[in-house]
Amino acid sequence: MPAGEEASLPGTGPGNDAPAGRQRVSSGSPFEEPIGFSRAIVVGDRVLVAGTAPVWPDGTCDPDPERQAARCLEIITAALEQAGARPADVVRTRVFLTDPGDWEAVGRAHGAMFRDVRPASTMVVVAALLDPRWKVEMEAEAVLGG
Repeated sequence: MPAGEEASLPGTGPGNDAPAGRQRVSSGSPFEEPIGFSRAIVVGDRVLVAGTAPVWPDGTCDPDPERQAARCLEIITAALEQAGARPADVVRTRVFLTDPGDWEAVGRAHGAMFRDVRPASTMVVVAALLDPRWKVEMEAEAVLGG
C-alpha cells in the first residue's frame, strides 16, 4: 500500500458500494473495476475468494508450479485476513492446472497450507489460463469461525 494511504475494512472505502449484506475485499488489482469482480466477498459468515493467479507485485510470475501455487495461497491468505478469516477457516478450495503433470508440485504447496485443515478440494486441468505464464490458479471458500 502506498505511503499515506489507509487500509479500508472490507465493504468500506471508495468504490465499495456492495449490495446490502455483502462486503467487498479488494486486492488493489487494476482489473477489479473494469472486469467487475472483487478479490473476495463476505456474505454472512462465508468468505468467497475469487480465482487467484500467481502474480508477484512487480507483475512477474515464477515459472515453477509449486512457487506459483504458494504465491496464489499468499494472496488468498491476505484476502482471508482482510475479511477476518484465516486459512484454518477454509472449507473448500478449487485448483485449476494447465498441465496435469504439475499436480504433485501444486499439491505440496496446497498441503503445506492445508494439511491439518483438509478442506474439500477439487483439482481440475484446463486448456489454458488468462496469462500463458500461469500454470495454476486457485479459489477458496471459508466460514468465519469455522
